[in-house]
Amino acid sequence: MNIFRLTGDLSHLAAIIILLLKIWKSRSCAGISGKSQILFAMVFTTRYLDLLTAYISLYNTSMKIIYIGCSYATVYLIYAKFKATYDGNHDTFRVEFLVVPVGGLSFLVNHDFSPLEILWTFSIYLEAVAILPQLFMISKTGEAETITTHYLFFLGLYRALYLINWVWRFYFEGFFDMIAIVAGVVQTILYCDFFYLYVTKVLKGKKLSLPA
Repeated sequence: MNIFRLTGDLSHLAAIIILLLKIWKSRSCAGISGKSQILFAMVFTTRYLDLLTAYISLYNTSMKIIYIGCSYATVYLIYAKFKATYDGNHDTFRVEFLVVPVGGLSFLVNHDFSPLEILWTFSIYLEAVAILPQLFMISKTGEAETITTHYLFFLGLYRALYLINWVWRFYFEGFFDMIAIVAGVVQTILYCDFFYLYVTKVLKGKKLSLPA
């Protein structure tokens, strides 16, 4: 494992922990898109079904279990424990416009037409756009709490580091996965505008406000 993949994994884990701590400490899920979190739970569930069929390493298995467990814990906090604080009126993105096309694409473009491979491909495509309901919610409300922007920053950083990881693996290992790279590029592009606002406003102590 190279340093870019490791730091990418740690950035991903940091994003998840930041979100969970934000909800738990504030006893509120205000500003958090439950729909994005459901999509991420779908991503981890469909991607890590190989937990039942293959063992790579303790690190690999542990991270997969943590990702799955934390994603469902987040969904539980939003839709059950702190449901009264969930802002469903602004979390209105039509997720079927993401899930249905992604599902169709995963059947058409994959490495191997087998159930596990199609589900893995589905998870890669879905992860690329799963953050859209959250970004749409922020755009609709016009602003985001600082802790939420930190979550989004580390999530975007994870994906950017993974892109560098793919480049590293291509040059030093001869490994190339077009599906993962294209999906990663799409996901990183979605974060570009947010990254600019994060650096110019949040890191300078200003409140992040987006045009509605």
